[in-house]
Amino acid sequence: MFKIDENSIMTVTAIDKGTNKKESITITNEKGRLTKEEIEQMIKDSEKYAEEDKRTKEKLDAQHNMKNYIESMQKSVDDPEKWGSKLEAEDRNNIKDALTDANDWYNANSDTADKDEFDDKLKEI
Repeated sequence: MFKIDENSIMTVTAIDKGTNKKESITITNEKGRLTKEEIEQMIKDSEKYAEEDKRTKEKLDAQHNMKNYIESMQKSVDDPEKWGSKLEAEDRNNIKDALTDANDWYNANSDTADKDEFDDKLKEI
């Protein structure tokens, strides 16, 4: 018979039915497992980089907000059932130009701009 505990350690027990002799062996899987020191280092690293991860997430969120806004506005301006038919041609062209400029800025700066720059550019649109 065998048992596996919560740490993936297997204990195998064999009983000779003729002599009732019992033997057990414990099998651990040390290969591929992290040591306690490695786990502690990973925790320290995660704490160390938490602020950087937060800034990266905020930047990506701002990036996505801007891109989604540009795409949504482009669809609305082009859709005759939304704004497309309600806008004068000059207004529609001005909006399209502003969206094109914003999209060009986005493509040119998406790797280098920070969260505040994306937020500021979104407000400009």
